[in-house]
Amino acid sequence: MKNDSTSISAKKTVWTGVKRTMKKAMYWTAGILLVIIAFTIYWKYYFTYSEGYRAGLLQKFSHKGNVFKTYEGEMILSSIKSNVNVALASEKFNFSVTDKKLAQRLDTIQGQTVIVHYYQKNGVLIWRGESSYIVDSVKVTR
Repeated sequence: MKNDSTSISAKKTVWTGVKRTMKKAMYWTAGILLVIIAFTIYWKYYFTYSEGYRAGLLQKFSHKGNVFKTYEGEMILSSIKSNVNVALASEKFNFSVTDKKLAQRLDTIQGQTVIVHYYQKNGVLIWRGESSYIVDSVKVTR
């Protein structure tokens, strides 16, 4: 009779140790997984991949969206100009604006040549805009 109770208590002790080890492993796995997810979200949506300046003609600026209204703009960047200041080889630069005062200013200077400072994110958040390029300042050139 003593052997049976000793073996049962030994099994309970072994099982308790296994459960404790499994709990620790699960907590570590969950913690590491949360850190990886947090880092991925930061890198994808909040890390600034690049920043710089672009110069060109501010062609279009609008406030649009179904659920989240965002400010979106489009510039024409010219690499070659002709004799009459017409862009021969051009590229479009689409951008978003998060600052309302800057958006009001951009809305009033459409059709002018501007220099904008932007920063680029790796991903797009729907409440921040449609573009990964976020403009934070503008300067009108003459």
